[in-house]
Amino acid sequence: MGKYIAGIDIGTTGAKTIIFDMEGNKVSSAYREYKCYYPNPTWVEQDPVELVEAAMWSCKQAIANAGLEASEILSVGFSPQRSCSIFLDENDKPMKMLSWQDNRAGEEVQEINEMMDPKELTRISGLVMSTTWILPKLMWVRKKDPELWGKTKRIVQLHDYLLHCFGADEYYLSETDAGFYGCWDVNKAEWSEELSKLFDIDLSKISIIKPTGAHIGYISKEAAEKTGLSEGLPLCVGPGDQSSAALGAGVIHNGDASVSLGTGGMCIICMDEAKYDVTQSFFTTNHVISGKWEWEGIQNASAGTFRWFRDEIATLENELAQKEGYDVYDKLSEMAASVPAGSKGLMVMPYFAGSGSPRWNPTARGTILGLTLAHDRACLTRAFMEAVVMEHRDMMENAKKNGLEISKVRIMGGPTKSEVWNQIQADIYGVNVETLKVPDASVLGAAITGAVGSKLFNSFEEAVERLVKVDKVYTPNLENTRKYDEMYKVYCAAYQGLKDSGAYELISDFQANFA
Repeated sequence: MGKYIAGIDIGTTGAKTIIFDMEGNKVSSAYREYKCYYPNPTWVEQDPVELVEAAMWSCKQAIANAGLEASEILSVGFSPQRSCSIFLDENDKPMKMLSWQDNRAGEEVQEINEMMDPKELTRISGLVMSTTWILPKLMWVRKKDPELWGKTKRIVQLHDYLLHCFGADEYYLSETDAGFYGCWDVNKAEWSEELSKLFDIDLSKISIIKPTGAHIGYISKEAAEKTGLSEGLPLCVGPGDQSSAALGAGVIHNGDASVSLGTGGMCIICMDEAKYDVTQSFFTTNHVISGKWEWEGIQNASAGTFRWFRDEIATLENELAQKEGYDVYDKLSEMAASVPAGSKGLMVMPYFAGSGSPRWNPTARGTILGLTLAHDRACLTRAFMEAVVMEHRDMMENAKKNGLEISKVRIMGGPTKSEVWNQIQADIYGVNVETLKVPDASVLGAAITGAVGSKLFNSFEEAVERLVKVDKVYTPNLENTRKYDEMYKVYCAAYQGLKDSGAYELISDFQANFA
């Protein structure tokens, strides 16, 4: 009989289960999509029942695809999307789920920043206050939807709700995700009495916080039937998806970093001590390993920017690829490789959805800078690739200013299929970058958490050593790195000039006329 572990990732648009062997090799997988609902242009809601059903289906299908018996799956772990607000009634039934993407609570963010010095709030909670987080959403519901608020017995995140559906007798949440309530002391890894009182948050309505990997229950008979797992399989507290991805990438030592390029982007750096930036350029969360922390930076539009380029500018290449049956990204990578580092002086500012970390400017917009008659579509192709990476370089420069050192970068996401783009990352960061044998790092991280919590490994460090494997290493070309150092100076000057001149605000206001 074989021995296998399962990881379940419940993302924003779909749930995926992967079955791994005890060496971290992928055995089988299954995926099911679900919807987001938009009752208002700035509102994003989901149905948690639908999400859990998709997760259970994907688990059962992945086991079936592998041809395994339930008894051969020794552990299961979870990696849900973070900072979702689920309002449960007195019967534990979900009445509403607000996505992390929901932006309805803009006024409440301003109110929070008026109630407390934003820098002090960041120092305690680790957060730069935003509509992404749960606290402003709770304040919005309390003020704008008193009927829902009055019926709410509990406020949970997707992870706690999911574990309860799988068989947990209570609602449990990891330290990694507690911070998104806005009342968590990230330094002490405990609730802040000061913040909970100030914002009038009843902590008895919130889940029980446990260290990641803590054993809190067992798979129920009903969940076993729906998932194909064994009844009585241990349930362990898991981290949110981004923390899980960092774990699945092996980011567990001080200075280790990961960069994920998807629709949006994420940069995470492991820290042995909690740090916060008085300029509020990044946010801090608790690491999967208790006693460590994560520096986190967000890119609003990452590979999504390059997808826009593919659809709107590289239309000829895209049409030919579809007609002749090859991957357009292979062609675009070939075009980018034909252009020297720096794209012959052409630069793209990647703010197609405003800027996230470290500049946090919602009015910033995408810009193509330096166009001359000497530039062609190949130059544009490379410039868009470089732009996505340059925003992460900007995050890393901010991290260095705050005393963080980056030893290496593990890279994830669809762009890692491009050798050219991987080398661009190494050259722009100026350190070795490594791709992974298992690119679905969040799912592997979930499987690791379940395996450690089920005592199949003695520690996260042991599990990472065994299961996380590097595929390729890209060493920076120092000549190219020097060019990118010069380009970064232009990048900073261009941003500052557009911001200080008021151009960003003016174009944002002008665009509002066309909304």
